[in-house]
Amino acid sequence: MSFLYETHLHTSISSACGVSLGSDYIKHYRDEGFRGIIVTDHFFRGNTAVNRNLPWKEWVKRFCQGYEEAWNEGQRQGLDVFFGWEETYDSCDDYLVYGIGKDWLLDHPEAGSWTRAGQYRAVREAGGCVVQAHPFRQHHYIRRVILSAGCVDAVEAVNGGNAEYSYDALALRYAEKLRLPVTAGSDIHEEDQFETGNIFGVKLAEKMDSIGDYVAAIRNKSLEGLRADMSRCEWHGDETVKLPLEIRDNKDRIIGRDIFAFLARG
Repeated sequence: MSFLYETHLHTSISSACGVSLGSDYIKHYRDEGFRGIIVTDHFFRGNTAVNRNLPWKEWVKRFCQGYEEAWNEGQRQGLDVFFGWEETYDSCDDYLVYGIGKDWLLDHPEAGSWTRAGQYRAVREAGGCVVQAHPFRQHHYIRRVILSAGCVDAVEAVNGGNAEYSYDALALRYAEKLRLPVTAGSDIHEEDQFETGNIFGVKLAEKMDSIGDYVAAIRNKSLEGLRADMSRCEWHGDETVKLPLEIRDNKDRIIGRDIFAFLARG
């Protein structure tokens, strides 16, 4: 027996691009056999729906409302709801952060100005983990593909919001090169996505009692599997990166600009 969890979900309360409330998703995920969801609304430098001019503590309280609204409905319907977020750098690269809660955030306003390396150090020290989301996405608003090879614990290899399957194929090969765990998530913004079938998640051998259980599964490399259309990750040989690309180390220094040369290294 395994337990299925959504790892990448946005609400209309806290993500500016969100269409549905967190509570709108609950019945859908129960019907799909999920045991729980992780709400990962866009954080301070991402597409947040919360005014960044607010004092930090007020900003955090309002940011957490999307999760809290979903949690309340999850309690009513019997679906576990956990807290995370998605942070963005330079409108280019995105990171799913798990294992840090509201109380910790209230006391750490520096979280709104972390560098990639600073984020990784602080999150790890606080007992959490960082997963790079859809690392090869190449949409019109993205200027560069930035791969934070030294500042992540896992790579999201299958993303339900990726229209181009080559993005997932590249992500899987990249994760394999780094020898990191791979995750899958729906990157859902509205409940209509259930009609497309692009509802993905991660399987765990044991039920999560807290978000710390998911962190442990990633850091210990003990994820049981994925619920995803893995045909999206098949390699066809014509995958490409059209945007400028940077591969960065654990100090956020650029160590390469050619992903195919990086993948080919012995």
